[in-house]
Amino acid sequence: MNEWTEGETIVDFFLIRDREIKQASNGSEYANFTIQRNLHMMLARLWDITIEQKKQLVKKSIVKIEGTIITYRGQQQLNIKRIRLATEEDEVNVSELISREGVQREALWHELRLIMEEVHSPTLAEVIKTLYKRKPLRDRLTTIPASKNYHHPYYAGLLDHIVHISQCALQLLPLYPQLNRDVILTACLLHDIGKTELFTEAVAPDYTTAGELLGHITLGLELIQDAAREAGISTSNVELMKVKHCIASQFGEIQNGFGSPVSPKTAEAVFFQHIKQMNTMLHAFEMIQERSNEEWTYSPMFKRKMYTSKEGYE
Repeated sequence: MNEWTEGETIVDFFLIRDREIKQASNGSEYANFTIQRNLHMMLARLWDITIEQKKQLVKKSIVKIEGTIITYRGQQQLNIKRIRLATEEDEVNVSELISREGVQREALWHELRLIMEEVHSPTLAEVIKTLYKRKPLRDRLTTIPASKNYHHPYYAGLLDHIVHISQCALQLLPLYPQLNRDVILTACLLHDIGKTELFTEAVAPDYTTAGELLGHITLGLELIQDAAREAGISTSNVELMKVKHCIASQFGEIQNGFGSPVSPKTAEAVFFQHIKQMNTMLHAFEMIQERSNEEWTYSPMFKRKMYTSKEGYE
């Protein structure tokens, strides 16, 4: 999508991520859609929308669009000429429209199961098993994104993030033998478990009421506490407490204002916070670079322009 040019005619399938109905100066109604294909999103406009189209073309719908690329206020938009709902005969899979090329859910899940076996502490292994055996939680964790916009914002993005950060820990831990390996690996596997209750769904995720009011760290700690009780493990268990501290301090120092309720106070928490931050920020940069054709691109996450030239990367 970011390679389309002004005046080009596009015919393809998209997911409607959002919709807004507005009124034109002549009194007719039109629709602004945010449409998505893979990791790319753009604005699409349908003039003179009908009553029937307002009923059909809603958020999360898969549609086939024919339109022309225009530039409005410096941004590309799709001016819709024709639009219809996808049918079974089109054989369009919604997960394909919200996936990232190369990210394979089944392979990631297999890798995650192997990483679980690397946790040798009976206590921590039991907490992990208790949580992951819950099918509704497992189904959500392996499909939802890790975030709505900034990092891993695609189908199975959370699973991709968990596997990547766990692999990073496994590579670095031999350099720091003084660290509790099981605590760190468990933190990698469970640090974002609360996002299974943060997001409404995988297709067009929004925040749940609990997510808005409590946030994913609190929700995750509650899930871990509940699993510990179910497994008959004391919530004051030292190993478990260290894991929960890693999760609570995953965004670093409180004064940074990134969301940690407590600053890192153990060696494991310091280690975990930095590999978490590295994975998040480097992946966010990778996404910015993929979506941009400019040498410099402003990033709301980094709050500055980032050097996004692809020279030397291809």
